[in-house]
Amino acid sequence: MAGRLRARVPALTARVVARLLSDLPVYAELPHEEIAGDIADIVQHNLRLFADVLEHRRGATDAELAQQRDSAAQRAEEGVPLDAILAAYQVGIAMCWEETARDAGPGDLHAVLEIMDRILVLQQQLTSAVSGAYLEARTILDSQEHGGRHALMAALLTGEDLDGFTRRTGLRPAARYLTMTLALAPHPDEACGQGAGAVMPQGPGAGVAARRKIRRIRTALDRFAGTPALTALDASGGTVLLPVAEPPPWSGPGGLCELIAEATRAAGVPVTAAAETARPEGVPAAVARNGEIVDLVARTGRAPGLYRLADVLLEYQLSRPSEALRGLAGLLDPLEAKPELLHTLETYLGHGLDRRAAAAALHVHPNTVDYRIRRIDRLTGLSPGRPADLQHLSAALVARRSV
Repeated sequence: MAGRLRARVPALTARVVARLLSDLPVYAELPHEEIAGDIADIVQHNLRLFADVLEHRRGATDAELAQQRDSAAQRAEEGVPLDAILAAYQVGIAMCWEETARDAGPGDLHAVLEIMDRILVLQQQLTSAVSGAYLEARTILDSQEHGGRHALMAALLTGEDLDGFTRRTGLRPAARYLTMTLALAPHPDEACGQGAGAVMPQGPGAGVAARRKIRRIRTALDRFAGTPALTALDASGGTVLLPVAEPPPWSGPGGLCELIAEATRAAGVPVTAAAETARPEGVPAAVARNGEIVDLVARTGRAPGLYRLADVLLEYQLSRPSEALRGLAGLLDPLEAKPELLHTLETYLGHGLDRRAAAAALHVHPNTVDYRIRRIDRLTGLSPGRPADLQHLSAALVARRSV
């Protein structure tokens, strides 16, 4: 049988290659020169190796698998998926089996079983060698790509001279970046405790849940951008830079609001985000603004979702340091010792001066809300019922959160 296989190697190689092209679309997309060269060579090498394995009744040696490992590393560099490569080896193994078993008769059972055993051993060896070489090559490539992306992100965030960065590294920034700051709530699977004022995952299970959450967020971002995003994310959130040709739409199909909604569904947690499109030299300032906006959204008790500067203009302006800011915040100093009055004021204004809705949110009678509003008026001299006072009270609440 080994002799018959060697005699049929040229014809069998042509049949295997034709089968790869018809059954595996990835191989059909490779250049004809590569199919006729590298791919045909490795098929022929494997057929001759199988003949040697049969003739000498042994497994393949490490040296005999070197060409397969080199071929797998080359396919990894070309971006051919590992599953397609393993499927190609499976096609070749199956065709070898068909070739050896075609003329077998009842009296050949013992030989056929031994051939099957040799085929299975060789298949296991090939799978192990090819997978190991492919994954090793991908690890190196991914590390290089990740290192390049990390360096580019650091250059953008620190405002480094980008022309010099490109000359030094060969990496060129995109024309524009969608800058985003994300705040991620803990997933229920994250066993959380408080540490240094922030929610921190506890235990190995929490770490897995956090990494899964981050991976799903990144997948949604990569799908939206059509290319790997530049990210610096941990369990609580972080910064994202997405290369874009033009500023993406805010709402509607394919818009940023839809992206945040998809990220929320994928991660299974509320996501608060701020976004702004900027040219490379404007990235540091845009990222800084995004961070302030997300912080303002959290401090003012707004719902998770996507925000821009226009959504928090009053809060943003009032959060700028000034003597007027302290003066506004001081309007509510008389309520310092009355936390229930401050909470009632925030709730009442947050529900559009609807006393019944505010009472329901506070779990009190509407008359209690009226009574507390009158007390606020007596203590501060300001009443939400007077338009001018309402403006001062709203601004004072914002200022109080900012000082």
